[in-house]
Amino acid sequence: MSTLSTSLPGGTWTLGDLTVTRFGYGAMQLAGPGVMGPPADHDGALAVLREAIELGITHIDTASAYGPRVTNQLIHEALHPYPESLHIVTKVGATRDEHGGWPPARQPEDLRRAVHENLETLGLEVLDLVNLRLGNAQGPQPGSLAEPLETLVELQQQGLIRHLGVSNATAEQVAEARAIAPIVCVQNMYNLAYRQDDELIDELAEEGIAYVPFFPLGGFSPLQSSALSAVAARLDATPMSVALAWLLQRSPNILLIPGTSSVAHLRENLAGARLSLSDEELAELDKIGR
Repeated sequence: MSTLSTSLPGGTWTLGDLTVTRFGYGAMQLAGPGVMGPPADHDGALAVLREAIELGITHIDTASAYGPRVTNQLIHEALHPYPESLHIVTKVGATRDEHGGWPPARQPEDLRRAVHENLETLGLEVLDLVNLRLGNAQGPQPGSLAEPLETLVELQQQGLIRHLGVSNATAEQVAEARAIAPIVCVQNMYNLAYRQDDELIDELAEEGIAYVPFFPLGGFSPLQSSALSAVAARLDATPMSVALAWLLQRSPNILLIPGTSSVAHLRENLAGARLSLSDEELAELDKIGR
């Protein structure tokens, strides 16, 4: 472990044999509006990625569907050749349509194409970790993931993928995935107000599997927001800071990938995640999602 990375809030976690900082960076917001097209500020986007590495972040989350291809191309331009400590996590299983929608793309040929596109746009010979995105834009949907996951296992056996994860998955799908192949992470929607995966997070923690929440501030009602704002005001912090700090303290297997297109905001998120919440504050925040 580098001294840089262990100085980040939460320390590190091991995804299979890859050590990453628990405070990571999600690249989705680097694309244009609606995650379509190039960023308004190209140089600014490159600066954010370079700042993430300077800060010691070793976990970047992306997908060839972002842009599409835009965030991968920016990562390549900003950071290639990549530092040995950096691990880029990508996902497959959804594409983009001309209306900015996210239609599923989980047929074997879709997945093979997506893996090769990620390799090409990132300039890699092997992808560190590929998440299979399930469900749809409304959230997880029941159903077997055997066929698409088995396709990714084939690509893993060919040496194109190191580790596998699942995203937007039900607890049943996570169990099914783990019966098919070793899974090193689950990436689902979860935050202070949206706690459907509480039991799953605890189970995964016992098994040494990472849980990566997206939308760390999504799904709040005005009532919940006021409770969060009250705690944040007392601590002289932002609601986002409190939400990120709460996630880090919620369970050691939770990895953060907050996204931003601003260097200043990236530093704010990092400072916010350093916040230490007392038992009283944790108990008060705990009521939001109950």
